[in-house]
Amino acid sequence: MSDDVLIVSGGSPLKGEVRVRGAKNLVSKAMVATVLGESPSRMYDVPRIRDVEIVRGLLELHGVKVTNGDLDGELRFDPSNVERAGIDEINVHAGSSRIPILLCGPLLHRLGHAFIPDLGGCHIGPRPIDYHLEALRRFGAVVDKTPEGLHLSAPDGLHGIKYELDYPSVGATEQILLTAVRAEGVTELSNAAVEPEIIDLICILQKMGAIIKVHTNRVIEIQGVPRLGGFSHRPIPDRIEAASWASAALATRGDITVKGARQADMTTYLNVFRSIGGEFEIDDNPVDGGIRFWHPGGDLRPVALETDVHPGFMTDWQQPLVVALTQANGLSVVHETVYEKRFGYTSALNQMGAHIQVFQDCLGGTPCRFGRMGFRHSAVIAGPAKLHATDLVIPDLRAGFSHLIAALAAEGTSRVHGVDLINRGYEDFEAKLAGLGATVSR
Repeated sequence: MSDDVLIVSGGSPLKGEVRVRGAKNLVSKAMVATVLGESPSRMYDVPRIRDVEIVRGLLELHGVKVTNGDLDGELRFDPSNVERAGIDEINVHAGSSRIPILLCGPLLHRLGHAFIPDLGGCHIGPRPIDYHLEALRRFGAVVDKTPEGLHLSAPDGLHGIKYELDYPSVGATEQILLTAVRAEGVTELSNAAVEPEIIDLICILQKMGAIIKVHTNRVIEIQGVPRLGGFSHRPIPDRIEAASWASAALATRGDITVKGARQADMTTYLNVFRSIGGEFEIDDNPVDGGIRFWHPGGDLRPVALETDVHPGFMTDWQQPLVVALTQANGLSVVHETVYEKRFGYTSALNQMGAHIQVFQDCLGGTPCRFGRMGFRHSAVIAGPAKLHATDLVIPDLRAGFSHLIAALAAEGTSRVHGVDLINRGYEDFEAKLAGLGATVSR
C-alpha cells in the first residue's frame, strides 16, 4: 500500500482541540524577507509544514544559515553570507514552490543576480508571473530567458516606481514590497492587496528598518532605504487552517476548539459560519485563547456568497465550507472571483453523493473578471446530501483538505490518495485528526 494513501472511516463527529501556528501565507514570505537584512532574524511559532522546508532549503542554497531555536517553532536566520546558488540545485527545490519569484528582488539587491526556474504550485489556475516580471523590469531588472529558466540582473541597480496593479494580487504586492524596500527612491503601489498577511509582512519589513505607509484606497507607499537589519517576529495565526477546522466541525456535526485562532482575521468567515447556523465562542486569553466552533444540532441554512480579496470572503475558505454546505437544507450559491478553476474538486464530492452544479455564469451580486470567459466559476449546492465513502485523489492543497473533510463526514471507509500534499499547509494534520476522535490510518 502506498504511504501516500490515508484510510478514513467517516460518519462520526470531530470533537476536541487543535492548535494553529503562524500563517503559511505569511511565514514563507517572511523567510524570504530575511535575505534583505544584513543581520540575523528570528521567527517564532513557525509551523512544521512542507512549504517551510522548501523555503528553508532555498535559503540555505543561497548561503543563508537557518537553525532551529531553543523554543518549539523557533527559527533563526543568518543572511551574512548570501551567495548565488546553482541552477540544478534550485530546480530540485522549485518544482513544488512558487517562492523563487519572490526571492528575485532581495537577491538582486544583495547579489545583483537572480534565477527563476519553472514554477510549481497548486493547479487552480495559471497564476501567471507576468505581474512579477513586469514590475521587476520597471524597477530596473533585466530579464533573460533561457531553456532552464529566467536569469535576472540589475546592471544599474533598482529604482522606485509608480505602479498600479490591474487586480489586487497578493503575490504581486509581496513582490513589489520585497523589491521596493531597498530600491533607490519612492515606490507608490496602487490597487494593492491588503490581506492580514500583507500587513504582517509590512510589520516585519518595518522592524527591519523599512519606511512603508499604507494609505486608503489600497495605496502603499514605500521609501527605499540603503540597508536593512534583521527582525524578531511572531506571525499572525493561520486563518485558513482555522477556518478549515471550523468547516470540519460543521460538516461532521462536531465541536472543535481551534487554539490560536484570532477573531480579527476571521470576521468575514465568522459571519458566514453563523449565517449557516454554526455556533462559535471566542476566548481572548493571550496565552491559550482561540475560537470554539460547533454544530448546534438541527438543520444548517443555505447561503449565497462570493469569494473576494480582503476584506471579502477568502477564496481558500470556500472549498472546506462547500463540504459543510452539502449538509445545509436548501440551495447555496458560491461565486468564485479570485481563481477561475477552483471548482474542479466538486466532481469528487458529487461522486460521494453531493449535488453540486458548476456554471460559467457569474451567479453573484455583480459580474466578475471571469464572466463570459468560459470558466465554470460559480457553484450551486443542493442539500442536505447523504455522503458515502469512495476513493479520492487530491488535486491541490485546499481541495485536498476538503476531500478529507468529506471523507470524515461520509458513511463508510474512504481511501484518500495524494494525502501528503496536505502537509504543504497543515501541520501534523493526521495527529490532530486522531486527537479529534477521527479514525484514520496509512
